[in-house]
Amino acid sequence: MTTTQPQQPPADALAQEFVRFALASGVLRFGEFTTKAGRLSPYFFNAGGFDDGAKLGRVGEFYARRLLASGVEFDMLFGPAYKGITLAAAVAIALAQLGRNVPFAFNRKEAKDHGEGGLTVGAPLRGRVVIVDDVITDGAAKRESVQMLRAQGAQPAAVLIALDRMERGGTDGALSERSAVEEFTRDYRVPVLSVATLPDLLHYLSVTSEASLASHLSAVSAYRARYGVRN
Repeated sequence: MTTTQPQQPPADALAQEFVRFALASGVLRFGEFTTKAGRLSPYFFNAGGFDDGAKLGRVGEFYARRLLASGVEFDMLFGPAYKGITLAAAVAIALAQLGRNVPFAFNRKEAKDHGEGGLTVGAPLRGRVVIVDDVITDGAAKRESVQMLRAQGAQPAAVLIALDRMERGGTDGALSERSAVEEFTRDYRVPVLSVATLPDLLHYLSVTSEASLASHLSAVSAYRARYGVRN
């Protein structure tokens, strides 16, 4: 009797392409890194590494393709200071090149009391707004963004990030049931879109022909088993 193995879902082609690009750009690295939560992580993602025109143009395209494929209806983009500012601008340019020209805005850390004044720069906050940033760690910047948008009468349509680590909060022995992304979605009823997720990274490591990369699979898998959300 032949046993049929359950079929695995097909790999997300856009996510796999993005992981490859992030590795080549040095934005995604492996080793031992201490996270904001004090954990020793076997991988590190630093969007500050998108530090030249070519890289920034390419990452903007990845974000734009994910956003358009999501089906989320939106009217403009918003970038929280600081990394979100550059990313939102890059995504706006990429969307225009793909035939979807939308306005964007970003915020200052402190209100300006001269010139145009205020906390935001760029287009007026209105309609359905996508918040663009690199990751969600504790969700604080995104929560502030949602509150700012709603105070201006705009509607947060989604949060768009590069990588969802799908990591539970809290400390060892007292880990939360949800990740920062899940808690944000639960609290604000705003969907979070990511270009790639931790399972996408694991898939890439499991199929790569580069031995130096494949060697990190067990460490990243163990980290996910310890801190990852259960779904």
